Amino acid sequence: MAKFLIVEARFYDHLNDLLIEGARAAIEAAGHNHETITVPGALEIPGAVALAADSGAYDGFVALGVVIRGETYHFEIVAGESARGLMALSMDGVAIGNGILTVENEAQALTRARRTEKDKGGEAAKAAIAMFELKGRFG
Repeated sequence: MAKFLIVEARFYDHLNDLLIEGARAAIEAAGHNHETITVPGALEIPGAVALAADSGAYDGFVALGVVIRGETYHFEIVAGESARGLMALSMDGVAIGNGILTVENEAQALTRARRTEKDKGGEAAKAAIAMFELKGRFG
């Protein structure tokens, strides 16, 4: 039984609740444990994962958040840099599932977050579990 840390950027409460619901369900269905922490925004997720990974207390991580395109360039920075940070950690051997939604509007986010539709929270958790298992195979 592994222990996963769900790191969420709680900016849109109702959307995050859906993502977390899916992630928790997937982790529990696989027979693993989880905890959840909250960070201010998507840019802080990679840093929180790095700190937690260094602690050795967790076997894998699920990154959850929602970034909705606005009228400024900020969307590209948040979307790109949060993904880059998570990718850098995964290249260092950290088992991560990236469930940070980068969407044009709330309707797209709802479709992706709902467990009855795309269940991206659940998919991110399944990716984290798969990477944890792969790490075990090669580690």
